[in-house]
Amino acid sequence: MRVSVIGCGHLGIPHAAAMAELGHEVVGVDVDREKVERLNVGECPIFEPGLPELLARHVGSGRLRFTADIAEAAAFAELHFIGVGTPIDADGRSYDTGQVFGAVRRLALHLTEPCTIVGKSTVTVGTTAEVTALVQRLAPAGTGVEVVWNPEFLREGHAVEDTLRPDRIIAGVTGAEGEKAIREVYAGILDAGVPLFVCDPATAELAKGAANTFLGLKISYINAVADMCEAAGADIARIVEILGVDPRIGAGGMRPGIGYGGGCLPKDVRAFTASARQLGAGGAVDLLLAAERINESRIGVAMDLVADALGDRPLRDARVTVLGAAFKPGTSDVRESPALALALALYRAGAVVTVHDPQAVANAMVRNPELDFTADLPAALAGAELVVLATEWSEYRRADPGALLDLPADPLLVDCRTTLDPEPWRAAGWRIHQLGRPGK
Repeated sequence: MRVSVIGCGHLGIPHAAAMAELGHEVVGVDVDREKVERLNVGECPIFEPGLPELLARHVGSGRLRFTADIAEAAAFAELHFIGVGTPIDADGRSYDTGQVFGAVRRLALHLTEPCTIVGKSTVTVGTTAEVTALVQRLAPAGTGVEVVWNPEFLREGHAVEDTLRPDRIIAGVTGAEGEKAIREVYAGILDAGVPLFVCDPATAELAKGAANTFLGLKISYINAVADMCEAAGADIARIVEILGVDPRIGAGGMRPGIGYGGGCLPKDVRAFTASARQLGAGGAVDLLLAAERINESRIGVAMDLVADALGDRPLRDARVTVLGAAFKPGTSDVRESPALALALALYRAGAVVTVHDPQAVANAMVRNPELDFTADLPAALAGAELVVLATEWSEYRRADPGALLDLPADPLLVDCRTTLDPEPWRAAGWRIHQLGRPGK
């Protein structure tokens, strides 16, 4: 098929490259002309494993190109994916869908032939109906344009894999032609056995919020249990193992730490809470607000763990190294990063803070210029009086604790992600503190 992808960010770039990998002819559209120029020479502006190679291959083959001209995309494509951002609105609760409606409005004016618009952005319930009305009013093709909502479920750090080999595809359709287009564009994925859920648009819109919100609930739940373990002297890691064998629960996503972050999960939980309130589901509102409160408390819990580790020593003027700036491993994204929030809290408490990250230093420096950053791990650790692990990068999990022992002034480590096996670190001479785990 001839496909356009409108919006070239953490969602749009992987999706455009993946559509080219599936054999489609693809044009990506973005208002940022500098980004378009970089993409057209195969340069990837975001960090995502496997994406630079995929992008270079298909830009090089001519199957994938980028433009800032939406009229060009309208004339070229028979199916248009909308992948622009939907940040949280000024009210702190609902989605700001201004970019979605802006992109659709600009596109619709140039749609002279029947086609399909496929929304991928995360939106409020009812958006598909509003977009359909807008498009069919503005487009010269009128009712020949169908709108489908096809929410994405990709995880940053796994975007290529999640796009090419998703665990499900959801299509909220308004007509037969839209469903036909979805089956055609995803034929290669569906032929591999990936399930397709065809439903009404409202179900598709709610499904995305429900999925992400459940992940937030799961994270907040295990963090609440970790707090109980901390008070009782119990071992949260063993509890996760015990819960994880129950097929109704599963251990996936139950890593206690400093909470969830990033550009999607926090806003999705807030917006889903707002939707529950608008729909009059008071019990759901109470449940979701509790999960939010637990997540928002995690930086304070981590600061208490740091104080416990330091004992009688003051945090003020202490040299602290924070390992991690990205909100999760596998990405350079620092939006709503708990790691950066913790680093900033340490800084505001008077510590001299240096932050290390394998990929996110450049983005983190823009967001928090008051902190010191380095991508050199030995340099980050040199002379530290306290090391705080805040993002569970594999580089930290695979590190040799014996080789790092002599770098800090004091081999004292606070693992705020409960991600390290403490025994090798203790055997090497480190003192390690983890939330909800005894044996400090």
